[in-house]
Amino acid sequence: MATLYVVATPIGNLEDMTLRAIRVLKECDAVLCEDTRMTSKLLSHYAIKKPLVSYHMHSGVAKYDKMFALLEEGKTLCLVSDAGTPTISDPGARLVHEVRERFGDTVRIEAIPGASAVAAALSISGVDADTFTFLGFPPHKKGRETYFTNIPTYHHTVVFYESPHRIMKALTALSKILPEDRTVTVVREITKIHEEVVQGTPDDVHAHFTAHPDTVRGEFVVVISPTAK
Repeated sequence: MATLYVVATPIGNLEDMTLRAIRVLKECDAVLCEDTRMTSKLLSHYAIKKPLVSYHMHSGVAKYDKMFALLEEGKTLCLVSDAGTPTISDPGARLVHEVRERFGDTVRIEAIPGASAVAAALSISGVDADTFTFLGFPPHKKGRETYFTNIPTYHHTVVFYESPHRIMKALTALSKILPEDRTVTVVREITKIHEEVVQGTPDDVHAHFTAHPDTVRGEFVVVISPTAK
C-alpha cells in the first residue's frame, strides 16, 4: 500500500531526531521537502541517501502530478519541513489535504511525531497550556493590525511565531494592547546554540530587545499568558 509519512525533523539541534524518523527516512522511496539544501544536510548527518522532491508553497500542478504518480506506483514517500513538524504553519498541509481528496483510503498517511517549536516553547515557559490558541505567523501587511488587536480577546494562552525582521514591531504592538498582568515569553533560537528565553510584562520584554539589538535575530516563538483569574 502506498504510504505518505509526515515526518517531524529537528528545529535546530540535529540530535532531536527520533529513531523511528531515521528508520522511516532510510526505508522510503523519496523525500518531499521545502528546501532540498536543508534536507540534504539533515539526511547527510544520518548517512541517508534518498531522491529529494522539492515541495513548497509555490509548487504547481506539475509537481503535484509527479508526487501523485509516485503514490499511484505504490511508493512510500516522506514529507518533511525545513524544521519541526510538517503542516504546522507549513505548506505541507495542502499536500496532505490533496492526497486525502485524491486517494482516500487507498494511500496510508501516517504521522512520525517529533520536534515542534510550539510544544517546546510552551514546555519551558511556565505558562498554563491546558488550553491555548496557536496563531501561526502574523500577516506581513494586510490584516496585521487586526491580528494583534484580537490577541487580548483570547483569555487563554496564545502562541505565535515571528521572524527577526518583524519581531520588534510585534513586541511594540503587544506593549500597546496587552495589560501588564499578561506575561509575555519570547523564546529565541530554541534548541540552538544561542537559545534564549526572555519573560516579563509586555513593556519589559520590549525594553529588553530594544536594549539588546544584537539578539534580534534567529527564530522566535512568542507565548502570552492567559488573563489573570
